[in-house]
Amino acid sequence: MTSRLHLGNKRGRAAIGAAILAMSMALMVGTPARAQTTFDVIGPKEYDLPVNFDPFNVFVQYAYVQDNSKVWSNSGESIVGDGSQALVGLSKYVYFWTPEFNRNVGVAWEIIQPEISVRNSKSQANPDGSQVSGFGDTITGFATWFKPTPASTLGVQSFVQIPIGDTDVSDQTWKNLSSVLWYTPIGSAFDWTGNAGFVWQSSKPSRVQPAMLYHTNNRFGWLATDWLEPFIALDYEYIGAYAGFNEAWSFDGGLGFMIDTFENQWLTLRYSQSLAGKNHSYNDSWNLKYAVVW
Repeated sequence: MTSRLHLGNKRGRAAIGAAILAMSMALMVGTPARAQTTFDVIGPKEYDLPVNFDPFNVFVQYAYVQDNSKVWSNSGESIVGDGSQALVGLSKYVYFWTPEFNRNVGVAWEIIQPEISVRNSKSQANPDGSQVSGFGDTITGFATWFKPTPASTLGVQSFVQIPIGDTDVSDQTWKNLSSVLWYTPIGSAFDWTGNAGFVWQSSKPSRVQPAMLYHTNNRFGWLATDWLEPFIALDYEYIGAYAGFNEAWSFDGGLGFMIDTFENQWLTLRYSQSLAGKNHSYNDSWNLKYAVVW
Protein backbone atom coordinates (compact mmCIF):
# COMPACT_ATOMS: atom_id res chain seq x y z
CA MET A 1 0.00 0.00 0.00
CA THR A 2 1.25 3.47 -0.81
CA SER A 3 1.75 5.43 2.40
CA ARG A 4 -0.58 8.37 3.03
CA LEU A 5 2.15 10.28 4.87
CA HIS A 6 2.99 13.51 3.05
CA LEU A 7 5.04 15.91 5.10
CA GLY A 8 4.30 18.89 2.92
CA ASN A 9 0.57 19.23 3.66
CA LYS A 10 -1.82 19.34 6.64
CA ARG A 11 -3.49 16.07 5.69
CA GLY A 12 -0.13 14.35 5.82
CA ARG A 13 0.62 15.81 9.23
CA ALA A 14 -2.67 14.42 10.50
CA ALA A 15 -1.78 10.98 9.18
CA ILE A 16 1.61 11.19 10.89
CA GLY A 17 -0.09 12.00 14.18
CA ALA A 18 -2.63 9.22 13.78
CA ALA A 19 0.20 6.77 13.42
CA ILE A 20 1.37 7.01 17.02
CA LEU A 21 -1.42 8.56 19.07
CA ALA A 22 -2.30 5.47 21.08
CA MET A 23 1.17 4.73 22.40
CA SER A 24 1.23 4.36 26.22
CA MET A 25 -2.50 3.67 26.63
CA ALA A 26 -2.31 1.00 29.29
CA LEU A 27 -5.75 1.96 30.56
CA MET A 28 -5.01 1.78 34.25
CA VAL A 29 -3.54 -1.69 34.67
CA GLY A 30 -4.63 -3.04 38.02
CA THR A 31 -6.97 -0.19 39.03
CA PRO A 32 -10.67 -0.52 39.87
CA ALA A 33 -11.52 0.85 36.40
CA ARG A 34 -9.50 -1.72 34.53
CA ALA A 35 -11.42 -3.98 32.15
CA GLN A 36 -9.74 -3.72 28.79
CA THR A 37 -6.58 -5.44 27.62
CA THR A 38 -3.35 -3.47 27.86
CA PHE A 39 -2.72 -1.18 24.84
CA ASP A 40 -5.98 -2.21 23.17
CA VAL A 41 -6.69 1.40 22.14
CA ILE A 42 -4.41 1.20 19.12
CA GLY A 43 -5.98 1.46 15.67
CA PRO A 44 -4.99 0.73 12.07
CA LYS A 45 -1.79 2.45 10.91
CA GLU A 46 -1.04 3.38 14.52
CA TYR A 47 2.66 2.76 13.87
CA ASP A 48 2.88 3.81 10.22
CA LEU A 49 5.49 6.38 11.22
CA PRO A 50 7.72 8.79 9.29
CA VAL A 51 11.34 9.83 9.70
CA ASN A 52 13.10 13.07 8.73
CA PHE A 53 10.19 15.42 9.52
CA ASP A 54 9.73 18.81 11.19
CA PRO A 55 8.53 18.80 14.85
CA PHE A 56 4.77 18.96 15.48
CA ASN A 57 2.18 18.53 18.24
CA VAL A 58 -0.89 16.36 18.76
CA PHE A 59 -3.77 16.42 21.22
CA VAL A 60 -6.10 13.44 21.46
CA GLN A 61 -9.13 12.63 23.57
CA TYR A 62 -9.95 8.97 24.07
CA ALA A 63 -13.18 7.74 25.64
CA TYR A 64 -14.70 4.35 26.27
CA VAL A 65 -17.74 2.86 27.98
CA GLN A 66 -17.28 -0.60 29.49
CA ASP A 67 -20.11 -2.88 30.67
CA ASN A 68 -19.06 -5.21 33.51
CA SER A 69 -22.12 -7.45 33.43
CA LYS A 70 -19.87 -10.50 32.81
CA VAL A 71 -16.53 -11.77 34.08
CA TRP A 72 -14.32 -14.76 33.25
CA SER A 73 -14.28 -17.36 36.05
CA ASN A 74 -11.28 -19.38 37.18
CA SER A 75 -12.59 -22.30 35.11
CA GLY A 76 -12.79 -20.21 31.93
CA GLU A 77 -16.56 -19.65 31.91
CA SER A 78 -18.27 -16.27 31.46
CA ILE A 79 -20.37 -15.67 34.57
CA VAL A 80 -22.40 -12.76 35.96
CA GLY A 81 -20.25 -9.78 36.91
CA ASP A 82 -20.92 -6.95 39.34
CA GLY A 83 -23.04 -5.04 36.82
CA SER A 84 -20.94 -1.88 37.05
CA GLN A 85 -20.25 0.47 34.17
CA ALA A 86 -16.92 2.23 33.64
CA LEU A 87 -16.65 5.52 31.76
CA VAL A 88 -13.06 6.49 31.05
CA GLY A 89 -11.52 9.46 29.28
CA LEU A 90 -7.84 9.86 28.48
CA SER A 91 -6.47 13.28 27.53
CA LYS A 92 -3.11 13.13 25.80
CA TYR A 93 -0.48 15.55 24.51
CA VAL A 94 2.29 14.29 22.21
CA TYR A 95 5.39 16.04 20.83
CA PHE A 96 7.09 14.53 17.75
CA TRP A 97 10.57 15.24 16.41
CA THR A 98 13.52 13.80 14.47
CA PRO A 99 16.92 14.10 16.23
CA GLU A 100 19.50 16.10 14.28
CA PHE A 101 22.24 13.50 14.84
CA ASN A 102 20.23 10.87 12.93
CA ARG A 103 17.25 12.02 10.86
CA ASN A 104 16.49 8.41 9.89
CA VAL A 105 15.01 7.95 13.38
CA GLY A 106 11.74 9.35 14.78
CA VAL A 107 11.02 10.13 18.45
CA ALA A 108 7.83 11.02 20.36
CA TRP A 109 7.26 12.04 23.98
CA GLU A 110 3.80 12.08 25.51
CA ILE A 111 1.84 12.58 28.70
CA ILE A 112 -1.64 11.14 29.36
CA GLN A 113 -4.11 12.04 32.09
CA PRO A 114 -6.96 9.55 32.68
CA GLU A 115 -10.40 10.61 33.93
CA ILE A 116 -12.39 7.73 35.44
CA SER A 117 -15.93 7.07 36.64
CA VAL A 118 -17.21 3.65 37.77
CA ARG A 119 -20.91 3.24 38.50
CA ASN A 120 -22.59 0.30 40.21
CA SER A 121 -26.30 0.13 39.49
CA LYS A 122 -28.80 -0.93 42.13
CA SER A 123 -29.23 -4.69 42.49
CA GLN A 124 -30.19 -7.30 45.06
CA ALA A 125 -26.54 -7.61 46.08
CA ASN A 126 -26.02 -3.84 46.00
CA PRO A 127 -29.37 -2.19 46.84
CA ASP A 128 -28.03 1.34 47.22
CA GLY A 129 -25.75 1.43 44.18
CA SER A 130 -22.49 3.36 44.25
CA GLN A 131 -20.15 5.53 42.19
CA VAL A 132 -16.45 6.37 42.34
CA SER A 133 -14.69 8.88 40.13
CA GLY A 134 -11.54 10.94 39.85
CA PHE A 135 -8.28 11.46 38.02
CA GLY A 136 -6.33 8.27 37.36
CA ASP A 137 -2.58 7.69 37.53
CA THR A 138 -0.65 9.86 35.06
CA ILE A 139 1.29 8.10 32.28
CA THR A 140 4.37 9.51 30.53
CA GLY A 141 7.18 8.19 28.35
CA PHE A 142 8.67 7.97 24.88
CA ALA A 143 8.72 6.00 21.65
CA THR A 144 11.40 5.74 18.99
CA TRP A 145 11.42 4.00 15.60
CA PHE A 146 13.11 3.55 12.22
CA LYS A 147 11.99 2.26 8.83
CA PRO A 148 13.56 -1.08 7.80
CA THR A 149 11.85 -0.59 4.42
CA PRO A 150 10.32 2.60 2.95
CA ALA A 151 6.78 1.38 3.76
CA SER A 152 7.29 -0.38 7.13
CA THR A 153 8.11 0.65 10.71
CA LEU A 154 9.91 -1.03 13.62
CA GLY A 155 10.38 0.56 17.02
CA VAL A 156 10.18 0.43 20.81
CA GLN A 157 8.19 2.32 23.43
CA SER A 158 8.51 2.61 27.19
CA PHE A 159 6.28 4.44 29.66
CA VAL A 160 5.95 5.01 33.39
CA GLN A 161 2.59 5.14 35.16
CA ILE A 162 2.92 7.32 38.26
CA PRO A 163 0.67 6.53 41.29
CA ILE A 164 -0.59 10.07 41.90
CA GLY A 165 -4.26 9.56 41.00
CA ASP A 166 -7.25 9.86 43.30
CA THR A 167 -7.40 7.04 45.86
CA ASP A 168 -10.66 5.56 44.58
CA VAL A 169 -9.24 4.99 41.08
CA SER A 170 -5.56 4.26 41.77
CA ASP A 171 -4.00 1.03 42.98
CA GLN A 172 -0.98 3.02 44.30
CA THR A 173 1.70 1.12 42.38
CA TRP A 174 4.36 2.29 39.95
CA LYS A 175 4.32 0.62 36.54
CA ASN A 176 6.63 0.32 33.56
CA LEU A 177 5.02 -0.50 30.21
CA SER A 178 7.49 -1.46 27.49
CA SER A 179 6.92 -3.06 24.10
CA VAL A 180 8.12 -3.57 20.54
CA LEU A 181 5.95 -2.03 17.82
CA TRP A 182 5.62 -2.65 14.07
CA TYR A 183 3.71 -1.74 10.93
CA THR A 184 3.77 -3.33 7.47
CA PRO A 185 1.56 -3.15 4.37
CA ILE A 186 0.02 -6.40 3.13
CA GLY A 187 -0.48 -6.16 -0.61
CA SER A 188 -1.99 -3.00 -2.06
CA ALA A 189 -5.04 -2.50 0.17
CA PHE A 190 -4.35 -4.09 3.58
CA ASP A 191 -1.98 -3.47 6.47
CA TRP A 192 -0.91 -4.98 9.78
CA THR A 193 -0.21 -2.91 12.89
CA GLY A 194 0.93 -4.56 16.10
CA ASN A 195 2.91 -4.57 19.33
CA ALA A 196 4.07 -7.05 21.95
CA GLY A 197 5.39 -6.27 25.40
CA PHE A 198 5.10 -6.43 29.18
CA VAL A 199 3.96 -4.46 32.22
CA TRP A 200 5.99 -4.48 35.44
CA GLN A 201 4.37 -3.27 38.67
CA SER A 202 5.89 -2.29 42.01
CA SER A 203 4.69 -3.80 45.27
CA LYS A 204 1.25 -2.74 46.47
CA PRO A 205 0.78 -0.98 49.84
CA SER A 206 0.00 -4.45 51.24
CA ARG A 207 3.55 -5.45 50.11
CA VAL A 208 2.15 -7.91 47.57
CA GLN A 209 4.26 -7.99 44.41
CA PRO A 210 2.07 -8.44 41.29
CA ALA A 211 3.24 -10.83 38.60
CA MET A 212 4.50 -9.65 35.22
CA LEU A 213 1.82 -8.99 32.62
CA TYR A 214 2.44 -9.85 28.94
CA HIS A 215 0.33 -8.57 26.04
CA THR A 216 0.07 -8.31 22.28
CA ASN A 217 -2.27 -6.18 20.17
CA ASN A 218 -2.88 -6.54 16.43
CA ARG A 219 -4.89 -4.51 13.91
CA PHE A 220 -5.64 -5.66 10.37
CA GLY A 221 -6.94 -2.77 8.29
CA TRP A 222 -8.48 -2.39 4.84
CA LEU A 223 -8.10 0.93 3.04
CA ALA A 224 -11.59 1.05 1.55
CA THR A 225 -11.29 4.69 0.40
CA ASP A 226 -8.97 7.64 0.96
CA TRP A 227 -11.03 8.63 4.02
CA LEU A 228 -12.33 5.30 5.42
CA GLU A 229 -10.42 2.32 6.85
CA PRO A 230 -12.38 -0.53 8.50
CA PHE A 231 -10.31 -2.88 10.68
CA ILE A 232 -10.29 -6.03 12.79
CA ALA A 233 -8.82 -5.87 16.32
CA LEU A 234 -7.29 -8.83 18.19
CA ASP A 235 -5.93 -8.35 21.74
CA TYR A 236 -4.42 -10.80 24.23
CA GLU A 237 -2.84 -10.53 27.67
CA TYR A 238 -1.56 -12.97 30.29
CA ILE A 239 -0.85 -12.39 33.98
CA GLY A 240 1.04 -15.00 35.99
CA ALA A 241 -0.07 -16.39 39.35
CA TYR A 242 1.11 -14.56 42.48
CA ALA A 243 0.36 -14.25 46.21
CA GLY A 244 -2.55 -16.68 46.14
CA PHE A 245 -4.04 -15.28 42.92
CA ASN A 246 -4.38 -17.71 40.02
CA GLU A 247 -3.01 -16.95 36.58
CA ALA A 248 -5.31 -14.92 34.35
CA TRP A 249 -5.67 -14.28 30.62
CA SER A 250 -8.06 -12.82 28.09
CA PHE A 251 -8.43 -12.87 24.30
CA ASP A 252 -10.58 -10.11 22.77
CA GLY A 253 -11.87 -9.36 19.29
CA GLY A 254 -13.20 -6.13 17.86
CA LEU A 255 -14.47 -4.36 14.75
CA GLY A 256 -14.04 -0.68 13.98
CA PHE A 257 -13.31 1.99 11.43
CA MET A 258 -11.13 5.09 11.14
CA ILE A 259 -12.33 8.11 9.16
CA ASP A 260 -10.64 11.35 8.13
CA THR A 261 -12.89 14.29 9.07
CA PHE A 262 -11.03 17.57 8.48
CA GLU A 263 -7.51 18.10 7.14
CA ASN A 264 -5.92 17.92 10.59
CA GLN A 265 -8.49 15.85 12.51
CA TRP A 266 -9.95 12.34 12.49
CA LEU A 267 -12.18 9.90 14.39
CA THR A 268 -11.86 6.19 15.23
CA LEU A 269 -14.76 4.09 16.55
CA ARG A 270 -14.51 0.45 17.69
CA TYR A 271 -16.54 -2.16 19.54
CA SER A 272 -14.61 -4.88 21.43
CA GLN A 273 -15.76 -8.04 23.20
CA SER A 274 -13.97 -10.86 24.99
CA LEU A 275 -13.87 -14.14 23.06
CA ALA A 276 -12.18 -16.33 25.68
CA GLY A 277 -10.53 -15.92 29.06
CA LYS A 278 -9.82 -17.20 32.54
CA ASN A 279 -9.94 -15.42 35.92
CA HIS A 280 -10.08 -12.09 34.09
CA SER A 281 -12.40 -9.16 33.45
CA TYR A 282 -14.72 -9.46 30.43
CA ASN A 283 -14.28 -6.81 27.76
CA ASP A 284 -17.58 -5.38 26.45
CA SER A 285 -16.79 -1.83 25.38
CA TRP A 286 -17.40 0.97 22.90
CA ASN A 287 -14.28 3.00 22.16
CA LEU A 288 -13.94 6.47 20.60
CA LYS A 289 -10.87 8.51 19.65
CA TYR A 290 -10.76 12.14 18.45
CA ALA A 291 -7.45 13.76 17.52
CA VAL A 292 -6.15 17.08 16.23
CA VAL A 293 -2.67 17.89 14.87
CA TRP A 294 -0.89 21.25 14.67
